[in-house]
Amino acid sequence: MKFMKLGTRPDTFYTEEATRTVVSDVPSDVTIRINNVSYLLHKFPLLPKCGLLQRLYTESEDSISSHVTLDLTDIPGGDEAFELCAKFCYGITINLSAHNFVSAFCAAKFLRMTEAVENGNFIVKLEAFFSSCILESWKDPILTLQNSERVYEWSENLGIVRRCIESIVDKILTPPTKVTWSYTYTRPGYEKKRNQSVPKDWWTEDISFLNIDMFRCIVAAIKSTNTLPPQLIGEALHVYACRWLPEITEHNRPKSEASTSKTEYSPNRQRNILETVVGLIPSDYKGSVSIKFLLRLLSTANFLAVSAVTKTELLRLSGLQLEDAALNDLLLPSQNSVYDIDLVQTVLESFLRQWKRQAATTSSDAILKIGKLVDSYLQVAAKDPEMPVQKLASLAETLPRIARPIHDDLYMAVNTYLKVNMDFWCFCVYLFRN
Repeated sequence: MKFMKLGTRPDTFYTEEATRTVVSDVPSDVTIRINNVSYLLHKFPLLPKCGLLQRLYTESEDSISSHVTLDLTDIPGGDEAFELCAKFCYGITINLSAHNFVSAFCAAKFLRMTEAVENGNFIVKLEAFFSSCILESWKDPILTLQNSERVYEWSENLGIVRRCIESIVDKILTPPTKVTWSYTYTRPGYEKKRNQSVPKDWWTEDISFLNIDMFRCIVAAIKSTNTLPPQLIGEALHVYACRWLPEITEHNRPKSEASTSKTEYSPNRQRNILETVVGLIPSDYKGSVSIKFLLRLLSTANFLAVSAVTKTELLRLSGLQLEDAALNDLLLPSQNSVYDIDLVQTVLESFLRQWKRQAATTSSDAILKIGKLVDSYLQVAAKDPEMPVQKLASLAETLPRIARPIHDDLYMAVNTYLKVNMDFWCFCVYLFRN
């Protein structure tokens, strides 16, 4: 992270009874009020650098008195941002970084700390730091975007958001062989070694920390260049979803109580994230995301009650790639039973609709593979004592005859179901008799 140090005087600001002031031999002659915080300061260091304070002071009814009170409740960034600007005026040492740049810059703009007011003012120094340090690094623009959320409207109007996104996208499009900056990459089994080549998806983890709107803008900008392969876009979406949608990575049943206890995992926010992620999937390219990921998105979508458009698209994509699925990919939890057989049924129906449109021009390998997969799933689902026989039968009957040239696997599923339920029935009889 890059830093900029301004000022040389020690920090002499202190708090006394909810009032911030500065150690000085000169009595305070101006009070700045920001919400519930008051600052007892001095006109001389502040007014020469702050155009807004000059105007407010002139317009104040107290301007002829020895002490003036000015209200700055609307200052972006609040009292913390104002204090950075005030310390700059006093020449007190301040350290600027991507963590506090946004609030300082917006507050300085609000106070009109421009070159027209005084040469070498705060804004020009902040702009230089932004252009030459923050935007030139990799992680600093991401941190800047994260810290712009509190003052988003100001950040957007001042071009901070746009310039950070452009910087991030530009670096993402840089060939991996030319990546020289540090990045976060914590994939299981990956150990960064000296002189090791940079992975193609080196950038996906860092941008996953951004909120969904920032992330959407970055991914949309990347897609518009048609430079990166769809699989890389898909990997970025997968990393983001795994961070913000816990059910994507958890095998356990979604728990509404656990998800809604935290603001970041509230259903409305998760719904927005999921719908945005699905909307960003490169849908024209089969395999840009895995079938496992699509099925987990669909499972979570059912729980979150997403829009019909999103669910329809997920079903289409899942059906398109169902032949790539492994048995474990289908073993998703349900609210009412161990396995979500309804989800498998709807995805199978989606596959069959697309397969029938292309059956005349494709080989039978795909439908045979699906038949084997579904019958294997039936064998596992049949072990669930809570699974209604009607649902097992419906799934088995959905397959066309061509998908099941032999019935051995289906017989095994029937045998498993009868064995599980016969044991349960015998147990009930035993309890009744004793």
